[in-house]
Amino acid sequence: MSGREVSRLDLFSDAADEALKRLSPLAARMRPRDLDEFIGQAHAVGPGTALRRAIEHDELTSLILYGPAGCGKTSLARVIANATKAAFDEVSAVTSGVADLRRAMDAAKQRLAFSGQRTILFIDEIHRFSKSQQDALLHAVEDRLVVLIGATTENPLFEVNAPLISRSRVVEMFPLADEDVREIVTRALTDPERGLGGRWTLTADAAEALVVSAGGDARVALNGLEELAAATAPGSVIDRSALEQAGSTRLLSYDKDGDVHFDVASAFIKSMRGSDPDAAVYWLARMVHGGEDPRFIARRVLIFASEDVGNADPQALLIAHAAFKAAESVGWPECRINLSQAVIYMALAPKSNAAITAVDAALEEIRTGPARRVPDHLRDRHRPGSEKYGRYLYPHSYPGGWVEQRYLPDGLDRGRFYRAGQRGWEAARERERPDRGDGTS
Repeated sequence: MSGREVSRLDLFSDAADEALKRLSPLAARMRPRDLDEFIGQAHAVGPGTALRRAIEHDELTSLILYGPAGCGKTSLARVIANATKAAFDEVSAVTSGVADLRRAMDAAKQRLAFSGQRTILFIDEIHRFSKSQQDALLHAVEDRLVVLIGATTENPLFEVNAPLISRSRVVEMFPLADEDVREIVTRALTDPERGLGGRWTLTADAAEALVVSAGGDARVALNGLEELAAATAPGSVIDRSALEQAGSTRLLSYDKDGDVHFDVASAFIKSMRGSDPDAAVYWLARMVHGGEDPRFIARRVLIFASEDVGNADPQALLIAHAAFKAAESVGWPECRINLSQAVIYMALAPKSNAAITAVDAALEEIRTGPARRVPDHLRDRHRPGSEKYGRYLYPHSYPGGWVEQRYLPDGLDRGRFYRAGQRGWEAARERERPDRGDGTS
């Protein structure tokens, strides 16, 4: 490809981009053009940050932008391209393969050779590329033929190849704050060139409802605003009732295989552990609303019943098991009621982690301690010579069904692994134990 052909290709691309801008949805038209227009993510590109300095001084290296939908990953990539005067080439990992990557590399090489212009290669949803596709990028990134900007909603440490991660800076981005979304909506309402040019007005309560319903996703807010404008005549004042009549359903981010899935599940468990039934039910509802497998939720509750409630309330395990069976046999939507009952019970139950700490301490002793013999008096008696093992004291032959006797191997004392919790049945049983003596049994 000659230098003239590269120039023609870029000119054609620019003309196509201009045509597309006129037809683009509001969310695309309102993308920031420079860092001053970019809203949010101050921790990453705010004044004085390392990334902002690298952009401003045109010293950028490859980036992996990691964050939820609508937080500004694509917008930041385009801002960077504008700020650095680099050519911007976009590839979607959903629809592209190795051949597309090679074509992008060839164009970048020609562009660099004939015009000296660098290329920013933006790959949306880079986590969807296979290992071989990601490997195809390595030499171009290492030789700085392209500056890679990969965008992903999944944790790149798990979804992007380690060699590519080591050649890139990972920038975590977060859902936009409500005040950021509010500013973006206000700009879109008033911008005469790219926005609605003040032809529509939102009442304060309608604007607030639109912002809150976006859940930190600027694209959702702008798409909702565009739908409202399309449904009303220019000059209209859009109030809360008009917003409600539009009938937009709030779709909170929930990826059953991704980070949001694990974050919500973590918040769910920690809310039960913290004895907060309202929070526990809220996170349960987030999973229900997101279409989570009810058996996944029920398994978490079943584990929690032993790990966090334990013998402070032994009934918890039975209730968790019943909820699991209900999730299996009843299914959605009715089993949400069974799960809610179990979740509230777990949140309100007294807590003890003695079961998990005891078994983990014992496992650690077995892995790292010496091999310990079974005390002779506890050994199996169905073998020749067992009469020499010493006398085993049968507890049921003694008052109260208990007798002082060593059960641990030599070198281990009682209390080494199990330490009773301070609440519920377990605490009461501990106070009644007949062997609460000198630790020799």
